[in-house]
Amino acid sequence: MKFLGFGRKQAVAEPAPATGGSTTRAQGNAAEDRALAHLQSAGLQLLERNYRTPGRGGGEIDLVMRERDGTTVFVEVRSRASQAFGGAGASIGAVKQQRIVLAARFYLMRLASPPPCRFDVVLVEELKVQWLKAAFDSQ
Repeated sequence: MKFLGFGRKQAVAEPAPATGGSTTRAQGNAAEDRALAHLQSAGLQLLERNYRTPGRGGGEIDLVMRERDGTTVFVEVRSRASQAFGGAGASIGAVKQQRIVLAARFYLMRLASPPPCRFDVVLVEELKVQWLKAAFDSQ
C-alpha cells in the first residue's frame, strides 16, 4: 500500500498482481473443493458449506461434516501458495479459532440434541492436502 497526497496521508491500494486470472475467492473455493473431496473420500458427509453466524462480527465455518459415528466436524480450510510465513497452518491464530468456535455454538444451538463434535483443519498447499483432526478445541 502506498501513501499519496499532501497533508494528511491517504491509503491507496495498489492493483493486485496478476495470479493467472484467478481471484483470491476463486482460489479459496478451489481449496475448499479439494478439502471437501478429500474428506468425502474418507467417509465424511457434508452437512453445510460456508455456514455463517447471523449479524456482524460473527464467524464462518468453511465445512460442517458428519463422521460415520455421528460426530459433527467443523472444518477450517486454509490454503497458501507457498510455505513463506509458516504456510497455511500458521495462519490459524487464536482469534480465528474463537470465531470458529462461536459459529459452531450458533450452529449447535439449532439442534435439539447436540452431537459430539470436534474442530479439524485441512491444509491445502500446492499439490498436498493435509487433514489435522482435532486441531484445536473450544476452550
